[in-house]
Amino acid sequence: MTNSIPQDLPLRNDLIGEVPYGAPQLDVPVCLNVNENPYQPAPDVVDQIAEDVRKIAPTLNRYPDREHTKLRQAFSDYLARESGVKLGVEQLWGANGSNEIMLQLFQAFGGPGRKALGADPTYSMYPEYARDTFTKWITVKRNADFSLNLEALLDAIDREQPSIILLTSPNNPTGTILPMDQLEAVLKAAQNAKVDGAAEGVHPVVVVDEAYIEFRTPGTPTALELLAGYPNLAVSRTMSKAFAFAGARVGYLAADQGIIDCVRIVRMPYHLSAVTQATALAAFKHTDEQLSQVKHLRETREATAAWLKTQAWHGKPLQVADSQSNFVLFGGSFEDRDRIFDELLKRGVLIRVVGPDGWLRVCMGTDEEMARFREALTEVLAQLENE
Repeated sequence: MTNSIPQDLPLRNDLIGEVPYGAPQLDVPVCLNVNENPYQPAPDVVDQIAEDVRKIAPTLNRYPDREHTKLRQAFSDYLARESGVKLGVEQLWGANGSNEIMLQLFQAFGGPGRKALGADPTYSMYPEYARDTFTKWITVKRNADFSLNLEALLDAIDREQPSIILLTSPNNPTGTILPMDQLEAVLKAAQNAKVDGAAEGVHPVVVVDEAYIEFRTPGTPTALELLAGYPNLAVSRTMSKAFAFAGARVGYLAADQGIIDCVRIVRMPYHLSAVTQATALAAFKHTDEQLSQVKHLRETREATAAWLKTQAWHGKPLQVADSQSNFVLFGGSFEDRDRIFDELLKRGVLIRVVGPDGWLRVCMGTDEEMARFREALTEVLAQLENE
């Protein structure tokens, strides 16, 4: 859509010239650009959702449970099963996708005069959460292999005195996992770090965004395992990715009760609709079905990464970032990645121009979709090299 904002509207000065965030939404045969689970919910899951929403439909004249207690218990039960970490309802909080969770964290802990610190490259919405809450967004560069530059991050914590330290595991757009020893080093540093402009004795919170964590290699730990020892840690999760529930918009936060209560201060009244709560609870009744394709998508990721490493650009093998997510960042030396994107799109394959210059990202699709991606990319690289 074109920008139709009249110049006489009093748009905030810092928003003038900005455009809404969002990946392209195009009607093409193969959509591999927004990291969705490509497999639809099973028919019995659909039936369960329809049945449970129908049951609560007569109550829609009343406000929903603003504390969504049943759903928070479902989060607890799921995490105990998925990660072996048992949390009380008071340690969990839900919202409309992990995007709203992140915004609430920035509303609670950011603000004018506050800073948030991350590691670049990372999720492109983070600076927008900061902008929207008048929080200064600061990043340190990751290493060449996209691993965390721990020394640079620790130096920045001491120098910048942020109120929020935001790390992503697996990282988006690179798929890089965050080792627990590095996270512990950050948590320990944050326990003693100052927050610029805050009272003496106030320390930053460390937020770990685990939107894609279910795709990790089996046996890889999760930040949830450190919650008991670090009350300054908050872990964001979502049902959108592995749980095949992107359209339902359900994210959640696991943290010490103190952090949860801070978020509850800034949440909008009745922010989770009765329909959203019923839909999520219905899906949790069929957890196995919802997660049934995770193992296969992991295998697809590994196979895709291996195949990409056999491809070449100007005589050199493509670079492929190590990923524990459901996407792969590849290329490294594409001097005109937009041209490659456009040529793939002409062939009905939509991927993502994101991350550092020279790289592209592809989300894992069905076997048929990935076959079409491989065929199209082979054609495009050959065509462009022969021009």
